[in-house]
Amino acid sequence: MTDPESAVTDPESDSAGPGRGPAGPGGGPADRYTVISADCHAGADLLDYKPYLESEHHDDFDAWAATYVNPYEDLVADTADRNWNSARRLADLEADGIVAEVVFPNTIPPFFPSASLMAPAPSRAEYEQRWAGLRAHNRWLADFCEAAPGRRAGVAQILLNDPAEAAREVRRTKEAGLTGGILLPGAPPGSGVPELHSPAYDPLWAVCAELDVPVNHHGGSASPPLGDEPAARAVFMVETTWFSHRALWHLIFGGAFRRHPGLRLVLTEQGSGWIPGIMEMLDYYHGRLVASAARAATAESKFGAGLAGSMGASPSAVWRDNCYVGASFMRPHEFPLRDRIGLDKIMWGSDYPHDEGTAPYSREGLRIAYAGLPPAEIAAMTGGNAARVYGFDLAGLDRVAAVVGPTVEEIAEPLKEVPAGATSPAFAPGGSVRVW
Repeated sequence: MTDPESAVTDPESDSAGPGRGPAGPGGGPADRYTVISADCHAGADLLDYKPYLESEHHDDFDAWAATYVNPYEDLVADTADRNWNSARRLADLEADGIVAEVVFPNTIPPFFPSASLMAPAPSRAEYEQRWAGLRAHNRWLADFCEAAPGRRAGVAQILLNDPAEAAREVRRTKEAGLTGGILLPGAPPGSGVPELHSPAYDPLWAVCAELDVPVNHHGGSASPPLGDEPAARAVFMVETTWFSHRALWHLIFGGAFRRHPGLRLVLTEQGSGWIPGIMEMLDYYHGRLVASAARAATAESKFGAGLAGSMGASPSAVWRDNCYVGASFMRPHEFPLRDRIGLDKIMWGSDYPHDEGTAPYSREGLRIAYAGLPPAEIAAMTGGNAARVYGFDLAGLDRVAAVVGPTVEEIAEPLKEVPAGATSPAFAPGGSVRVW
C-alpha cells in the first residue's frame, strides 16, 4: 500500500523501526493505539455502478435498475451514503478512533436480487450478468480505495461456478490494487456449486497462494434459505455462524492447505470464542479417523481412508500456520481464550456502517473488551495483526493514529456504563458481556 493520506493534519513524527512509529504499545504512537477495523462494509450507490460495467451490459442494466426495489432500509435511508461517500466515511472512522479499514461489500451489485453476501449461487442463465455485476463492484472498489491511499484494503468479490474464471479475477483485482483479498462465497447444501472441500477449487487456491491473497469468509454468507417465518428467523440466528464456520473444516479436510501451503484463510464476523473447542474437535476426528484407517477393516475405517495423505498436517497445525479470525467486536468472554486462539491471529473490527457495529462508540467497545489487558496485546489485536495480514503500512498509519487514535489510558479504563445509543451486540447485556 502507498503511504496513508489523512483527513487530519499529520504531526511531524519519525518512525522507530520498520513499519512502526515511536515507542508505544507494540511500537506504535507513544500513547495511542493504531486501530485498523478488519470488518467494514461499503459499495456504490446503485446507478453509480453503470460506468464500471462493460458497455454490452448497459442496456440490460438500465432495464434492471428501472424496476429494482432495494429490500434493505439502511441502503435507502439518508445515511446510506456512508457506503460510498469517501470524505464522510474517513471523518466517521477517525471520529471513532479508527485509521484504516478492510472493506467488505454491502450494497447491491448490478443484476443481483439482494446484497451479494447473502445472494444464492447464480443459475447458468444468471451467471454472465452476475459476474459482470461483481466485476463492476471490484472496479468501483479499486477507485474507492485509491481515494484514501493506504487507508483501505478492499475485498474483491468472485463467483465459484468457474474456479478458473475466479482465479483470473483474483489476478486482475490484485493488479488493480485491491489488497484485502477475496470474499469466498458460501456453498451451503443445495447451492448448485461443489462443496468447498472439493479439489475443483484448486485453480483458485493456487493463485491466492501464489499472489499472497487472503481468502476471507464472512459470517452470514453461507446459510441455506430457511424462509421468513418467526421460527425460521430464529433458527437462522442460531445456525448462521455455524454454516460460516464450515469453510474451515472443508478446506482443512479437503487438503487445500497441504496442496497450497501459502494459502491464508480469514474467518470474519463469526466471533472467536468457538475456535479452541472446534480445533480440539477437529483434531480428535482427524486422529481418530487416521488411526481407524490404519487398522483392519472396520465399520469406521472407510471414513478415514486416505485422509492422512490427502490433508497432511493436523487441523490445529493448519490453524497455526494458515488461518486468522476477524473477530469483529470481541466479547469479554472471548479474550481469556486469546492465547489458545493465537494472539497473532485475532483482528478487531467495528462492522461500520452496520447498525450492529460499534460505531460511533468503538472506543467504548474496545474498553468493554480489552480494559486491563497488556497494551502490546491490545495493539496486536486492534491493528498490528490486520496490518500484517492485509499489508497496511503501520508507520504511515501511526502518524494518523497519533492524532485520532484512542489513548492507552482511555482503553485501560473499564467501561462502567453502556452508551445509551449503542446498538451493537458488543454491548448486549448478559453473561457474555462484562461491564464494570
